[in-house]
Amino acid sequence: MSAPPASAADATRVSLGLSAFYTFEEGEGDVVKDRSGSGKSLDLKIEKPSAVTWKDSALVVRSATKIESVHSAAKLATQCKRSNALTIEAWIKPTNTSQKGPARIVSMSSSSVQRNFTLGQERDRYQFRLRATSTSDNGIPDTGSGNGKAETKLAHVVFTRGSDGRVRFYVDGEQTESRKVDGRLSNWNVGFPLILANERKAERPWLGEFHLVAIYSRALSSAEISQNYSAGPKAGIDPHEAQRRELARAEQTFATKVAPLFARHCLECHDTGSKKGDLDLSRKLAAFEGGESGKVILSGNAEESPLWEQIVSGDMPPQGPGLSASDQAVIKEWIDDGAVWSIDMIDPAVYASKPGASDHWVQRLTVSEYIETVRSAVGVDIAKEATRLLPPDLRADGFSNTAYNLSVDLKHVEAYSQLAEMIVQRMDVLEFAKRFSKSQSLNTDATARKFVAAAGEWLLRGPLDDREVTNYSGILTAVASAGGDYEQGVGLMVEAMLQSPRFIYRIETQPDGGGNQRVTDFELASRMSYILWGGPPDEALLKAARDGRLADKDRCQAEVERMLMDRRAVERSKQFAADWLNLDRLTNMQPNQERFPEWTPELGRDMRAETLAFFEELVWKQGRPMSDLFDAQFTYATPQLAKHYGLKPQEGGLRRYDLSGEPVRGGLLTQGSVLTIGGDDASMVTRGLFVMRDLLRGVIGAPPPGVDTTPVPPKPGMTHRDVAEDRIQNESCGGCHIKFEPLAFGLEQFDGLGAFHLKDEFGNQLRSEGQLVVPGEAKPQPYTTPSELMKLLSTSDRVRETLTWKVTQFAMGRPLGARDATEVQQIHQAATSAGGRYADLITAVVMSDLVQKTRSQDEP
Repeated sequence: MSAPPASAADATRVSLGLSAFYTFEEGEGDVVKDRSGSGKSLDLKIEKPSAVTWKDSALVVRSATKIESVHSAAKLATQCKRSNALTIEAWIKPTNTSQKGPARIVSMSSSSVQRNFTLGQERDRYQFRLRATSTSDNGIPDTGSGNGKAETKLAHVVFTRGSDGRVRFYVDGEQTESRKVDGRLSNWNVGFPLILANERKAERPWLGEFHLVAIYSRALSSAEISQNYSAGPKAGIDPHEAQRRELARAEQTFATKVAPLFARHCLECHDTGSKKGDLDLSRKLAAFEGGESGKVILSGNAEESPLWEQIVSGDMPPQGPGLSASDQAVIKEWIDDGAVWSIDMIDPAVYASKPGASDHWVQRLTVSEYIETVRSAVGVDIAKEATRLLPPDLRADGFSNTAYNLSVDLKHVEAYSQLAEMIVQRMDVLEFAKRFSKSQSLNTDATARKFVAAAGEWLLRGPLDDREVTNYSGILTAVASAGGDYEQGVGLMVEAMLQSPRFIYRIETQPDGGGNQRVTDFELASRMSYILWGGPPDEALLKAARDGRLADKDRCQAEVERMLMDRRAVERSKQFAADWLNLDRLTNMQPNQERFPEWTPELGRDMRAETLAFFEELVWKQGRPMSDLFDAQFTYATPQLAKHYGLKPQEGGLRRYDLSGEPVRGGLLTQGSVLTIGGDDASMVTRGLFVMRDLLRGVIGAPPPGVDTTPVPPKPGMTHRDVAEDRIQNESCGGCHIKFEPLAFGLEQFDGLGAFHLKDEFGNQLRSEGQLVVPGEAKPQPYTTPSELMKLLSTSDRVRETLTWKVTQFAMGRPLGARDATEVQQIHQAATSAGGRYADLITAVVMSDLVQKTRSQDEP
């Protein structure tokens, strides 16, 4: 390949995955700046400034010194450990071809025998040492560039290591070496510094010129390396990159700081539906157009903006406490900085969860996940005992797998201990051990450690570190020294692992340095399996993680498609449905026996079974879009439930019923499992809130303190709907109740247990007409029958979006917030384009950055 131009200012460099970047532009001083913009800057300090000379965008090292990071290069180690990949790139010019040792060009190490990586010069060739689980702590065996590649001229030297273990050397754009270095980077030391031109103890000096050094936490492709080579040694990051980052920060500020303030303090009066003063602050175009008095936001000038004047004067919001001084400062700074508005519509539902609720760094297995994990890992069914011993998982933010609510108390600890003992007693310990070792003696430490590492990777869903291997091997050693046999030792080791936090929790290492970073292959495997199956990775998925195949999007998606063919995916989806609709409450329902003498606990179980069978039929057997759940013209019922619904009973158990000739039945909202959410009185309030919150993602505050919320019963001449309409007309109640009670008007003809009636118990005529008001939309949609209401729901974009949010929330095990909104929208678009089926949606979730990546705790 021909030499690159001396200056390529118009060429752009690759910036994706850049972790550290040095261009030597300082021209003076003893500090080399990290210009990557990735997390905390990893600046370097020159130990002996007299040993170097600055020149035009280069640093000449004339005599021995070292250029060391001012703190450990933990961000590099953490990022590369997570990705199991890296690229080291350098534009350099050696002083001579006699340097050896190898002479250290770029190194992350603590001594001449302890390193994570080193790019060095060994006479007339370049050499790379890489620490991995298959190499020594010194990175031996090394990888060479080939003889004659190190010359006394400016050269572009690149080493890459992919997550699959493939390493490649490039010199001046040409690949000179390619081979496999197995193992993982999980044994990297996060405490090592980054050093240029020497070893840490100054015994391997390198002399020459540094023009550019870049470190990536991924393997650049050949095309990307050619791009950087063509860009030349003076090309920095894309000159527009800083502007893009600044815009991204501004957009993030609006989405995570400004929009929540508008949602909580402004939209009650100024959304698309209310538009007080003809001002709509929920949508970008409408907000900048202003209201009846003209523009209210003047970009770059808060002092002259009427919106700011209203806020600082205390006139906005008109009721309750005004914005705090810190909140006011956020609004003022936002306007002064240009009023960047990054989303088309401010959706209050995005900001409904409490601060911090969307963060989770460890996640306890739910009871059902624990049961499935034990079954998959060791083949023991512990469902009955686990359900009896473990405290039930309580619902929070609409689901029982919400991470922040999955605490562990003494009862959990005692239960896990008892369960671990039961599990080992029921296991075939020797048969389990054969999977990981042919030997049944483990009479050497090396054999024991190898066995523990293999068994531990399976049970704990990822590689064990040296400390863990030592601790678990110690159990085997202790049993042997006490005269115990092999089976006892393995049994106790398994029992210990079953009580390990790594078994009971899904634990992930959080990235250092800020920003979103790719999860490790093993972390991704666990995320995938618990999302798709509610249990641990199988052998095929663990092998894909071990081989680094999940980093490839196509291979990852192929794994998703394979896993969706497994029955466990069906059962996991039904767990979502049961949790979303809170079907477990049917187990404990006790309606008033005088009003509902036909009620039996069996009828409640039948209603639960109906909804789950209906869900499975539509989602899996028919493969229909999720939105069809609301108006599909069939259901499943037992003879008892069919009679309750007024259908002609079929003999046998749960049977399929065609509802195409039933104008009032069809879809989830006409099933007893959902209709009973209104209680004995078929509450308009409870049913309306369900439709608003769980189908339309509407947001409503709690009733004011002291307000009497006792339901007003119907009476002759006044139905539940009449009571609701009176409440809506009430000045103190109507402002809120008008937003949700009318959503239940179409369900008035269904009583508290879901039976259909044209008249109530007082002989009052019941009605079904109403209007569907979708949050964020000004125009209501009229309907006259339950079936028309169901059709409106099934064709509503808002309902489809809600399904995406609900499935994504269940998959992630946490509420979704402002930081997730963009990704969830992309998930929704991808799933909708693919057909809108459950399989499309869950695939889009797994392939999204929400699952593929993780963010650091200090990310805004």
